[in-house]
Amino acid sequence: MKELLIKSVGSSLNVLSYVAPRFASKKAIKLFSTPRKGQLEDSGIPILQSAYFEELEFGNLSIATYRWIGKNKTVLLAHGWESNATRWYKLIKKLKKLDYNIIALDAPAHGKSGGQEFNAILYSEFIFKVAKKYTPEIIIGHSVGGMATIFGQHKYKLPSVKKIVLLGAPAHFKGLYARYVKLMGYNKKITESMNALIEVRFGYHPNYFSTAKFSENIAASGLIIHDRKDTIIPYDEALLMQKHYKNSQLISTTNLGHSLNDATVNENIINFIKN
Repeated sequence: MKELLIKSVGSSLNVLSYVAPRFASKKAIKLFSTPRKGQLEDSGIPILQSAYFEELEFGNLSIATYRWIGKNKTVLLAHGWESNATRWYKLIKKLKKLDYNIIALDAPAHGKSGGQEFNAILYSEFIFKVAKKYTPEIIIGHSVGGMATIFGQHKYKLPSVKKIVLLGAPAHFKGLYARYVKLMGYNKKITESMNALIEVRFGYHPNYFSTAKFSENIAASGLIIHDRKDTIIPYDEALLMQKHYKNSQLISTTNLGHSLNDATVNENIINFIKN
């Protein structure tokens, strides 16, 4: 039923694209960039209640940040699509025991942050607005949070960042984009119009935004963790990331899924950032 509904929306926009291609492609992009979930739930609030909450600003958007003060190195946590800072609660508990100085943020249109739409470029600006304030030595990003971290470090090259952890991160935007186009069943007309709108807005064709290629000149050492059976971001993308991110290592898991929210993963992260 859900798949039929998705296809019907895609078909409707395909029909619309023949009479109003720009309008149809704008609708398609809005669907792609509007999270359906990711707001805070009551069950996730307790871990955040122990944090110092502060809102930063990027343009006219608020950035929700949470800080657990410690004397060890500063770690910045960037969650993925349709999530929020509470996804880190298991890792935060471990980091607190080791007295790390921890900062987590909510992405655009997620958690308590402002905005109604999300994209990795905007998220990278959120991440590095926070990073400029707190100068973390370590950034840990899950999924698109990892992609946005690489985008931001590629642009800003913050010297404080010595280590980056990528959990289930996409190797390029074109893969995410192609899977969305296929899911919706968009025709060539609407796809080409979407490409043109993205290029006008961001200055480049969608294929330009490659996490793997952007990582090539990043000096910070990297840890890539990816599940072999990830159904959201294919495992092949982890292999591509490792190929391009020269100063990185890959840990492959099995049956942990895309979330990688597991004790063994957290132990690998701790071992990497401690050394």
